[in-house]
Amino acid sequence: MTGAASPLDGAWDREDLLAVLGEAQRALARHPSWADLHNRAGICLALLDRLDEAVSAFDEALGINGEYLEAHLNRAIVLGEQGRYEEAATAFARVSALAAAQDEPLGPLGSRIADAHARLGDLYRAAGQHERASHEYRQALELRPAFLDIRARLGETYLALDQLARSRSELESILARNPDLPGVRLHLGIVHYRMGEPERARREWSRCLEDDPADLRARAYLAAVGQEASAR
Repeated sequence: MTGAASPLDGAWDREDLLAVLGEAQRALARHPSWADLHNRAGICLALLDRLDEAVSAFDEALGINGEYLEAHLNRAIVLGEQGRYEEAATAFARVSALAAAQDEPLGPLGSRIADAHARLGDLYRAAGQHERASHEYRQALELRPAFLDIRARLGETYLALDQLARSRSELESILARNPDLPGVRLHLGIVHYRMGEPERARREWSRCLEDDPADLRARAYLAAVGQEASAR
């Protein structure tokens, strides 16, 4: 399955999942040492939200073939979904090390690994652990530097960490490539404002309103800057 899109990334009908799981389990009764069958069962279990069983299935696959990159990646994703962040980070590091050691073009699997790092970053960010989130986003961007949505999340995370110069650098690099990516210009305005550059902030928020007159956040920020200027 290496290099192909995994069902773990998609949504299957529940009956289809149960059918595939049943086929995998019947095949495992005959061939218990086939790592790909354990991995396939783990994918189905994960999509059925039977996450503990899924991790056990991936562990079985890795007990047979410790360098099974696809199983390592699927296991890492499920650990992240369980909130087992430390274990997930270790698992993702193992994925990256294996990919480098195998010295093969990652192809679509590289995108899956990048997305998985970004997903873990999102979980860390939601938990308020912004330093760890930024690490996962950087890991994702090492693999896929052109994924601007991930770069935007990194820029916003740097903003949350008050690392304003880093945030500005990331956000400006995005706008140089795609000036219309939602939310980026708004956050760049916040960065400028917090760096003591209210006029530059005003320009960014005004551009937001030009692009979308219904942008209430940009309108509120502009109003707040105007009130500050009037109070001086």
